[in-house]
Amino acid sequence: MTTTRHEPASTHGKTVLITGATDGLGRALAHELAAQGATLILHGRNPAKGERLIHELREKTGNTRLAYENADFSSLADIRALADRVATRDRLDALVNNAGLGVELARRTSHDGIELTLQVDYLATYVLSAKLTPLLTRTAGARVVNVSSAGQAPLDFDDPLLERSWDGVQAYCQAKLAQIMLTLDHAELLRGHGVTVNALHPASYMPTKIVTHLFTVQSTLEEGTTNTLRLITDPTLAGTTGTYFNRATPDRAHPQAYDPAARARLLELSERHTGVAWPRIS
Repeated sequence: MTTTRHEPASTHGKTVLITGATDGLGRALAHELAAQGATLILHGRNPAKGERLIHELREKTGNTRLAYENADFSSLADIRALADRVATRDRLDALVNNAGLGVELARRTSHDGIELTLQVDYLATYVLSAKLTPLLTRTAGARVVNVSSAGQAPLDFDDPLLERSWDGVQAYCQAKLAQIMLTLDHAELLRGHGVTVNALHPASYMPTKIVTHLFTVQSTLEEGTTNTLRLITDPTLAGTTGTYFNRATPDRAHPQAYDPAARARLLELSERHTGVAWPRIS
């Protein structure tokens, strides 16, 4: 599929946090935004890779407004600490929740005893979204972009951690739907506060490490980067919020995303497992 490049607004002087920035889509976004002059907070879980990325970006773009933040998303303490460090910043113009696992071949649990895909792909998004909400509301025109997937499956709230019956595809697809459900709640929370929250399926089976070991590549990394960058920078989307995009087109997510009772149960589950309360703002 061919995408049309938009003329991006300037991100010079704007601060953007990209999770999962040392590989794949996150790395490509970092290159694009560094070239535009953005102040970047680049998250990863391997300090050596993070430092190499910072060096590479400085060499290629001349941008020195770059910081690396290390956090292992298999640890809720690490996720909370990352959010607390970023929360001390003066501004946050964009939060890009990109880090995630693909389809796992065996069930794994986090340091906190939680099914790993749900924690890395969804609960990390929940914690960062919740704890950074005050900073986002203090930054005029801030945006949240949740990198989700067209692969979506409903959560069974009687077995959300898939302890009785685990399947790698179900684990991935339910976590990605949970991200979209959170997107709708976060957008509603921030409506009227000048912050937009959207989710997208950037492209199908891009050539990234979470894809190539299991699937045949179908899309270019450039396509996914272009579609994601658009939600971060396109001035025509300044008033668009609470929307799921399939690539560049608004689309309907799985029906469970639009069920208020299911979203309320998901927020309750998220608060219980992370120890982080969902923010209440007036």
